[in-house]
Amino acid sequence: MNICGCLIHVAQAQLPAARARMENTDGVEIHAATDDGRLVVVVEDTDEARASEIIMGLHQIPGVISLSLNYHHFEDLSQAALAAAPALQPEI
Repeated sequence: MNICGCLIHVAQAQLPAARARMENTDGVEIHAATDDGRLVVVVEDTDEARASEIIMGLHQIPGVISLSLNYHHFEDLSQAALAAAPALQPEI
């Protein structure tokens, strides 16, 4: 699991189109927005792309002024699942 919390600033004139494009991007969720174009966005890995690749794509959306990574969490779920369920661990 790879989760990135980002703050994105979008030019007001291009906000509706930029927001729609972000909302239609797999792995992207908009959690808060202001009228002046600031968005709180969470980006997660998908089967097709890593969160870092998705973030680089968000930078290219017309109207995006800035994007800052404010939070990052990575957890190897396959290892966490094995630790949580010892019965699932392979016998040696």
